[in-house]
Amino acid sequence: MRAGQRAGAVLEALKVPEELSARVPAEERGSGRDDVRLLVSRGTEVSHHHFRDLPGRLRAGDVLVVNTSATLAAAVDGRLGGEAVVVHFSTRGDLGRWAVELRRPDGAGSTLPRPGGPVGAVVRVPGGGELVLEAPLVPGGERLWWATASADVPTLLRRYGRPIRYRYTERDQPLSAYQTVFALPSPDGSGSAEMPSAARPFTPGVVADLVSRGVQFAPLVLHTGVASAEAHEPPYPERFEVPATTAWLVNAARAAGGRIVAVGTTAVRALESAADGEGVVRPVSGWTDLVVTPRRGVRAVDGLLTGLHEPEASHLLMLAAIAGRDALTCAYDEALRQRYLWHEFGDVHLVLPAEGPHPMNC
Repeated sequence: MRAGQRAGAVLEALKVPEELSARVPAEERGSGRDDVRLLVSRGTEVSHHHFRDLPGRLRAGDVLVVNTSATLAAAVDGRLGGEAVVVHFSTRGDLGRWAVELRRPDGAGSTLPRPGGPVGAVVRVPGGGELVLEAPLVPGGERLWWATASADVPTLLRRYGRPIRYRYTERDQPLSAYQTVFALPSPDGSGSAEMPSAARPFTPGVVADLVSRGVQFAPLVLHTGVASAEAHEPPYPERFEVPATTAWLVNAARAAGGRIVAVGTTAVRALESAADGEGVVRPVSGWTDLVVTPRRGVRAVDGLLTGLHEPEASHLLMLAAIAGRDALTCAYDEALRQRYLWHEFGDVHLVLPAEGPHPMNC
């Protein structure tokens, strides 16, 4: 982990000004979802584009691995005794349990941290249902708790839920603003508590342009849980599935010299969880607790399309594993200098392998 810690320490020195938080979706700032900027890194070489230029940055035979998990309306108002709380439904567990986070409403439409528990506490939710808190998701943890629900949670979320909103956003948005073009409903009502946001700028037109240029798409599923916006904890175990068709396509493309570019950190986590030590991907489903770090490295992924992450975020260990410490530092210095926008409604970063030796240009 030392290499990852060093990469993180470099980026922790960076300060992201508050005004660089994307407060509304791109279509409210410009002409459409694909009206965001695209920062491209090839090693320490950095260039600036628009997202609509993505097809020209890839080549025939490349594969984009996309997460088809749909975003849930995962925030529901509740009461714990006489206290108003907001319940964030994070991850569907086994035996009908859900991992949940309790938050305090801040009076402005967002929430503030609140410790979970205690064991046996009952949270009343709309429609007459109740949640019973059983135990922390991680022994000794406070934020996420396992809970059983008296009501059907997918139905509860459809009727009373709203998308999880963070304080840097300007106002609530409809659930459609948090769905990507690749999102598919899950038969059991599972989904992501937070949008797989790297795929948000894709439109049918961009997808068609990529396909016409010979870029292929490989779907998988990883239902992402609630991130720790304040503590920046590593990701908890999450449900995922890599289907046989995707495993075959990825392996065939790599054998033919194509590049495997994951769309989002969730796609990296799922695909790397399905790869063996030689990088061969197998069809698999279940839970993954994999945390990709520079020490562990990546085996099946060559590149990554992702948003811009805060300097303290654990996702930067994954970016350092793919891009390298120097390249990551160059990219983020440039993103700040050129005033790229951060977070799920912001600009995006394409990390590709270096194509040969070149001097640092940042």
